[in-house]
Amino acid sequence: MDAEQARQVDSVLRRFGIPGVVAPADPEQLTGPWRVFDKADPQTRKDISADALAALAAALPAAALGPGPKGPSGPTRGFVLPPKNDE
Repeated sequence: MDAEQARQVDSVLRRFGIPGVVAPADPEQLTGPWRVFDKADPQTRKDISADALAALAAALPAAALGPGPKGPSGPTRGFVLPPKNDE
């Protein structure tokens, strides 16, 4: 990802409470690729981009469904079939 995509990814990760530091893969080259790391220190950090993406993917379906265990609550569409009269 580039710097602009990294800014967006950082915002989404924070919004969903997913840990990670979005930073350039090479700290000397800000225009190069960016990754998600476990900490900011370039000497000891570990790339957790795949883990962060998996955590985000797991969080998205729950967020998209809205409140409640079965999804959004509220009116739904359907058909009401009257009972058959056996006259």
